Amino acid sequence: MALKEQLNKFNKQQEKCQSTLSSIASSRERSGTSSRQNVPLPAAITQKKPDAAPVQFSKNTEQLQYINSIKKSPVGAQIKRVIDLLFETRLALTPEQIKERCHVDMHSNKAVFDSLRKNPKAHYDGRRFSYKATHDVKDKSQLRSLVYKYPDGIAVVDLKDAYPNVMEDLKALSESKDIYLLSNSQEDIAYPNDFNCEIAVDDEFKVLFRDIDIPSDMLDVEKDLLKIGLKPATNTAERRAAAQIHGISNKSKDKKKKKQEISKRTKLTNAHLPELFKSLNASSSRN
Repeated sequence: MALKEQLNKFNKQQEKCQSTLSSIASSRERSGTSSRQNVPLPAAITQKKPDAAPVQFSKNTEQLQYINSIKKSPVGAQIKRVIDLLFETRLALTPEQIKERCHVDMHSNKAVFDSLRKNPKAHYDGRRFSYKATHDVKDKSQLRSLVYKYPDGIAVVDLKDAYPNVMEDLKALSESKDIYLLSNSQEDIAYPNDFNCEIAVDDEFKVLFRDIDIPSDMLDVEKDLLKIGLKPATNTAERRAAAQIHGISNKSKDKKKKKQEISKRTKLTNAHLPELFKSLNASSSRN
């Protein structure tokens, strides 16, 4: 019985302590709420901060990996990147600007720097690199003048890198008949439209030209032209049919031209060529 009474007494004390703690906590909450209502909070606390953009590490990692792969690429591959950049921009760029645009660091790679200085497609003035075209022309007028310096023709492939719209200017010059654009089995050639220039012809070509067997009948010539896709300028079959209808002979007549002899009545305008008047002098002496 004594143990039971002590247990009941302990439980009552516990309940009393619990109620006391609860009352203390509720009184503190009421006092804290009233004090916070009277004191204004700073604007930095009351304003809701905007959500910061999440940091994306994946893109930065990919970019760094890409730049690192360029640095580790062969010297030839890095030089090609720089030459392509100079060709597309047509600007004179310092090594720092080149690094910024195509990630090729020439300061840390001496082999790339030395090779680029000696590259035939790059010009280095001691500070900047720029693209070096095969022919230094900048517009259509200079392009036409350049073609006229090559009467035997100039390869179009050597003109393609002159300036960005050089192919359009070549086409325009061809359409205006200033130049001729001809193609062979290997490449396109630009020729000046100037028949006063002297063109050297290979002896081999001369032999081939002379060995060509041309048919004696124009009808056969026209058939051969049609076989290779060329339209003849004449129509022999139609001309012969029309001649038969009208009863005109289509056989060519050989006409021998009579040589005119100089007579006494001929006006002598070539007195400085006495050999022309030998027959006239001989006839006059006989008379």
